[in-house]
Amino acid sequence: MKLRTFRIGGVHPEENKITAEVATQVAALPTQAVFPLSQHIGAPAKPVVAKGDKVKVGTLIAEAGGFVSAPIYSSVSGSVLKIDTAVDATGYRKPCIIIKVEGDEWEESIDRSEKLEKISDHPELTPEEIVNRIKVAGVTGMGGAGFPTFIKLCPPPGAKAECVIINAVECEPYITADYRLMMEHADEILVGLELLMKGAKVTKGYIGIEDNKPQAIKLFEEKTAGRDDIEIVPLAKKYPQGGEKQLVDAVIRRQVPAPPAIPVNVGAIVQNVGTAFAVYQAVMKNKPLFERYTTVTGKRISKPGNFLVRLGTPMKDLIEFCGGMPAGDNKVLAGGPMMGKALTTTEVPVCKGTNSITILTDEDAKRKEPQACIRCAKCVSACPMGLEPFLLATASSMHNWEKVEQEDITSCIECGSCQFTCPAHRPLLDNIRLGKSTVMGIIRARNAKK
Repeated sequence: MKLRTFRIGGVHPEENKITAEVATQVAALPTQAVFPLSQHIGAPAKPVVAKGDKVKVGTLIAEAGGFVSAPIYSSVSGSVLKIDTAVDATGYRKPCIIIKVEGDEWEESIDRSEKLEKISDHPELTPEEIVNRIKVAGVTGMGGAGFPTFIKLCPPPGAKAECVIINAVECEPYITADYRLMMEHADEILVGLELLMKGAKVTKGYIGIEDNKPQAIKLFEEKTAGRDDIEIVPLAKKYPQGGEKQLVDAVIRRQVPAPPAIPVNVGAIVQNVGTAFAVYQAVMKNKPLFERYTTVTGKRISKPGNFLVRLGTPMKDLIEFCGGMPAGDNKVLAGGPMMGKALTTTEVPVCKGTNSITILTDEDAKRKEPQACIRCAKCVSACPMGLEPFLLATASSMHNWEKVEQEDITSCIECGSCQFTCPAHRPLLDNIRLGKSTVMGIIRARNAKK
């Protein structure tokens, strides 16, 4: 098997995919569901319900707050307790809708049957209709970034899509939610890819899967045997291959230029495998995005697993179902150890981009004391964007914003490869994040004056 991969940088942390063969379970309903209004890149959603309103599973509770935004639907039935603020994965209090759960009554418009709907049976599905249904259903990127999916299917002027690439890489060392989804819903994912291809008006699709998932590669190769329009691409294990620019390079050998360039500027539209499944449900089953596959994992978790979770469920509920918080000091992440966010409380709700809850032991999470840079350049070799992390981090720590902007800090994808590989244990990513956010604010202010 010939394996492809991206050509610049990369690392491969030790794998701990301890939940890979644990079949997905349906998580219990919460007693109270919390829906942050910012579960996506762009403007927050705007509430369309008020305190005391009755809602069902699939009821619209917040509409898109702008073009780059997405609506939010209730994942539970019950009554709106209040519109308030709550702590999300960032650690800050953000506007949200809180619903008291009462039963489990679904909107009748949702098709809950298990019948596989094929695109050939639905001539009414024009590209425009597909994009509209995706938009209305509130589908966003399920890999963590949360970019509204419909926007990716409408390239900006001057850009033309040639293919859709499904990101089935899951290169974070602990997470297995996408793998279980692939093993349990391969047919729906393929229809979802076909819908994305038709919506984007392209005739070629790829599914990139790392070779640590041989069963998934075999399954999808069997299901696409004899097809010319969809190609399964086995990839060598390397992080951060799930980054869309790295995946484009690995699959079609094209490198996306620095921002503001995006994959479609080189002909590719990248969507997560979970997004493809959500697109199938939205278009074929009239099911808005209100639940997702999530991994709960950690070396000391007594019953780690994969779950189909209703959005708004507090993470503490899932942790309790898995045996509770292990003894001793722990670090709880929304996401994986490479790019996940450390949580200040487990009351944080599961959102559209929550692919994992990872609990690290104190031994795994504790940072070693930083030492002086030894000029080894390992961070430069590891950077998948071809940057100089040591320079960006040092200049950022000195608040030399002009220098870091000149050195292309906005190209950083915050993957953490530099900090992971640094033998001196320097907080490279921490300083780079500070520099990147500051420079992006400077750029926005500069553009606003034009």
